[in-house]
Amino acid sequence: MSAPVPRDLLLAPQLAPDAVARLLAAYGFRDLRAADANLQQIAADPLVRTLLADIVDELLFCLKRSPDPDLALARFERFVAASLGPRELFASLKGSPLTLELITRVFGASPFMAEILIRNPGDLYWITDPAVLGARRTKQALARGLKAALLPFRTDEKRLDLLRLFKRRELLHIGVRDLLRRATVEETLAALSELAEVLIEAACTITGGGAGRAVIGLGKLGGGELNFSSDVDLMYVHSEARGRPSVEPHETAARRLTAALGASTNEGHVFRVDLRLRPEGRLGSLTHSIPSLRRYYAERGRTWERLALIKARPVAGDKRLGARMVEAVRGFVYDPPFDDAAFAAVRRLKEPIDAKMRSRGEDATNVKLGAGGIREIEFTVQALQARHGRDDARLRRPGTMEALAALREAGHVAAAEHDALADAYLFLRDVENKLQMASDAQVHAIPRDDAARLTLARTLGYGGDADADPARTFLSDLARRTTAVRAIFDRMFPAALTDAPAAEPSAPEE
Repeated sequence: MSAPVPRDLLLAPQLAPDAVARLLAAYGFRDLRAADANLQQIAADPLVRTLLADIVDELLFCLKRSPDPDLALARFERFVAASLGPRELFASLKGSPLTLELITRVFGASPFMAEILIRNPGDLYWITDPAVLGARRTKQALARGLKAALLPFRTDEKRLDLLRLFKRRELLHIGVRDLLRRATVEETLAALSELAEVLIEAACTITGGGAGRAVIGLGKLGGGELNFSSDVDLMYVHSEARGRPSVEPHETAARRLTAALGASTNEGHVFRVDLRLRPEGRLGSLTHSIPSLRRYYAERGRTWERLALIKARPVAGDKRLGARMVEAVRGFVYDPPFDDAAFAAVRRLKEPIDAKMRSRGEDATNVKLGAGGIREIEFTVQALQARHGRDDARLRRPGTMEALAALREAGHVAAAEHDALADAYLFLRDVENKLQMASDAQVHAIPRDDAARLTLARTLGYGGDADADPARTFLSDLARRTTAVRAIFDRMFPAALTDAPAAEPSAPEE
């Protein structure tokens, strides 16, 4: 019997099992029986069977190129079942190769985004509109769209749920553009950060937390380089009125905003909030006045706090107050010499993290905290900013890439080291986002399972015709970059610096 064509599989389901297996195996499916069952389930309705037969060749070709053909087909079956208009759906798929590529790639790479589309099948037509897919939505457009969407709702509960829905749909937009390489890594990080700022500002307004209060972004939010699934590092600042009234109203407002952002409902959450970078961490007040911050950092500030405040940036509330706060702590960050003792303190910050990664077996596979990972790049850049930023305002940049470029221009980083760190940073952040968009979870470690590693590699774009082992090629590229980063980190922060006893507490545990 000659090899069947895909249409035969649908229109003549009595084909012998071996013929089915030959056909489906050629398209990269691992579980041939499940793949056949999914196709037959989609085609159970006679109308859908006819419609599917018209595109099945192109569908299977796109599934073969998907990060995980089996999962992509299973989710496609669920999507078809959820769609109310099969004629419209299949006409769209038949008339647009891009739509087929998009849907099979998303379904094979991201269960999270697949669920968004399955819950709201009409979003497929929105996301494939060239005007939507073709460009990153500006912060101003996001704010206008959210404001208009909030107008019909009168209760805080409904408005906060709208924020969660809005975030999910915008994550679909950002994620699809990222998966299809319609956006660079830096554009994706910026888009995620701007979305977070718009949502935090809206939550601040809903909870009444904006008057005389500022929300300061730290960490990746402060740097404008947020992850796909990230908590947000925040610090709250309030104005100090005459007569020193009770701080409790400000504390109440801070608690209300934190709860509104972090509360989880059937629609998910807006953002998990991490406040541990504030003075005293978990034990400290939720919000501080500028004078109290000055006193704290002058009397008790630590090296890791100097580095953290490099990324401090107003993101919501009273922006003028926030700008005054950033200016007020600038002397603490840059004025004291960032000498060898400070570099030794940075090395000590990394040592317990290294020990934990080794104990987990993630020393070479955790792209954030492992050897040569994102954290080492951040420490390197921030330590150089703290050392040289007192005399050169150009170095006071919150974003890692822009700071790294400024350090090179000022001659504090050699061209070769700049190129190695920049290349590794973008590569590792890309991997991190692909890990996190799979399930909207804070994942930083390369999976141990071979099939999951292959899916990740294919999601990242490995697996062309000349690449017989995409996962191995990806891991080799990863190791090459992390080895280069660790070598630079070791030169910058030699282990010999830490021979002296530790002089201060460590940063919040990861």
